[in-house]
Amino acid sequence: MKEDLNFTIMTEMKKPIIRHLITNLIFLLLPIYVQANVTLPVLVSNGMVLQRDTKIKIWGWGSPGEKIEVKFNNKFFRTITDPKGSWKIVLPPMSAGGPYSMVVKGNNSITIENIMLGDVWFCSGQSNMVLNLERVKEKYPEDIAGANFPEIRNFFIPTISDVTTIHKDLPPGKWVSASPVNALGFGAVTFFFARRLYKEYKVPIGIINSSVGGTPIEAWISEDGLKEIPQYAGRIERFRDTAFMNPIIRSASRRRNETGQNPPISPKIIDKGLNGPKPWYDMTYLPVGWHKFWLPGYWDDQGTKGLNGVVWFRKVVNVPVSMTGKPAKLLMGRIVDADNIYINGVLSGSITYQYPPRRYDLPSGLLKEGKNIIVIRVTNNSGKGGFVPDKPYYLVAGNDSIDLRGEWLYKVGQVFRPAIFEPGRANPTLTMQNEPTGLYNTMVAPAINYTLKGILWYQGETNAGKPGEYQQLLPALINDWRNKWQQGILPFLFVQLPNFMEVRYLPSESNWAELRFGQLKSLSVPNTAMVVTIDAGEWNDIHPLEKKVVGERLALAALKLAYGNDKIVYSGPIYKSCVIEADSIKIEFDHVGIGLVAKGGGDLDQFAIAGADRKFVWAEARIQNNHVVVWSSEIKNPVYVRYAWADNPEGANLYNIEGLPASPFEASLNK
Repeated sequence: MKEDLNFTIMTEMKKPIIRHLITNLIFLLLPIYVQANVTLPVLVSNGMVLQRDTKIKIWGWGSPGEKIEVKFNNKFFRTITDPKGSWKIVLPPMSAGGPYSMVVKGNNSITIENIMLGDVWFCSGQSNMVLNLERVKEKYPEDIAGANFPEIRNFFIPTISDVTTIHKDLPPGKWVSASPVNALGFGAVTFFFARRLYKEYKVPIGIINSSVGGTPIEAWISEDGLKEIPQYAGRIERFRDTAFMNPIIRSASRRRNETGQNPPISPKIIDKGLNGPKPWYDMTYLPVGWHKFWLPGYWDDQGTKGLNGVVWFRKVVNVPVSMTGKPAKLLMGRIVDADNIYINGVLSGSITYQYPPRRYDLPSGLLKEGKNIIVIRVTNNSGKGGFVPDKPYYLVAGNDSIDLRGEWLYKVGQVFRPAIFEPGRANPTLTMQNEPTGLYNTMVAPAINYTLKGILWYQGETNAGKPGEYQQLLPALINDWRNKWQQGILPFLFVQLPNFMEVRYLPSESNWAELRFGQLKSLSVPNTAMVVTIDAGEWNDIHPLEKKVVGERLALAALKLAYGNDKIVYSGPIYKSCVIEADSIKIEFDHVGIGLVAKGGGDLDQFAIAGADRKFVWAEARIQNNHVVVWSSEIKNPVYVRYAWADNPEGANLYNIEGLPASPFEASLNK
């Protein structure tokens, strides 16, 4: 018994030692049997365009210490992953061409096909850089039908934001070649830009589109890039404060749980148009008590003031037999905010927010000869609701169309009560895509190893509320991205804000003009160019359709900055200096080209001057020896001069003979 007891004790004592030896053996053998496969960033994938004529970085991840081999263009390149598993290989400069394949080997093997060597442009900004060809297809049908350019390729980065962590890779995406079908998903500005360059040089063009609608410039700048701007550096510092961030994270998690599992109970929504004896779109419903409405227009301007809610609109149209029995299309301009459209009682289209054009395809047989009823349910949450003027409103089938502008009927279905603030139920929120670094961390930083030809930037609308900051923010972004890409002073081309909003007929202050001025001043940063678009906007649409003009003007700037074409005139007149001559101001410009001209003939418009009191009045102006002389009988001692200083400077007509518009500006004789 004693020997048995001793044996048992010895056995139990050995168990921890045996377990320790087995554990160590497992850890020693684990790298042999459990090794991470080599992986590549999503940009390094089938169909990619690599930058010609310069060194190219190829990078990825694997196991620490793993041997990596890259075979490309019949050459081999080797490296070993670092202790964190990261690796990078630099390929030598190569000429344009392709298609090529690339094989990346580690513990596994990856083959990438259909690679082209050409020019790569990183294109970023907000919604006007996002806006795709599908949105402007009625304006450019021939361009889209002819969009067969397999060597123009687009990589659109899906939206993702994060203020706490720099991501190592982009969200999933893929390279897509331009075809009449695929091109509809390309950004319209970037497509016309790429097409112009491709036609000029016949080399593959790669577009990386990293843009998010409604976002401010500071979201696209890194922490390093914002450290000299106190208000944004301080905001970033708060993101490290757990006392600040934890309630936000908990609140977001709680909202997700409520939405996904236990939706909060909300008051019953009552729209009389949907909850009466008959819905108001029913063919047998009689519109008793409805009011007249002139479409297009806003209901705030036609007898219904300050209403947020649901308003129904109705019109009877007579359709000829020639429009029946065939597919038709209903164009209802643009509607603020959301709409449901019923044709003869059938739901025929719906869009949930205000910006997209309303273009609804109607099936054969829906339209009847004679009386047809169109009913539109419009929901508006803030501001003026209704139908945006100066947009197309008609019904078309075959070669026939019916103009839908004119008298309609309307009736209010539901009124939304103003939101009531309840302090006890308030939750902290943070929209990361609107915060400093929120988009840099996720949609820029993971791409900085990808070698570029240059950068395009189209943004500013969201920052118009604080335009003075833009003079600091845009140069900060340019310098920040150049520092991150480490490719010297990469060509940086940006778009100045277009004309937008109502025309004012007296000189006035303007946030949009001030922001344009900040963009103009950013030309002091070397190797930059600005595209002026005050003739390419729309007063009633923050997303103007004239995207070919913008893209092709960007391409002109690229021909100069990126391709060294010194013979090309790539910019409209840019203010250089001014001097006083008697009671007049004489202005000198850069980029006059062959010469200055008042487009359309006649007098120059949109010049204003002021004395020391800064009370501006319209001025007379004329071109004199490629200068502009400005004066007013009301101002005897002029000190300030402005050109096209307005949200929508209608009539601004100073151009060079090459057809490019002058930039808006303000100048002072005291400086």
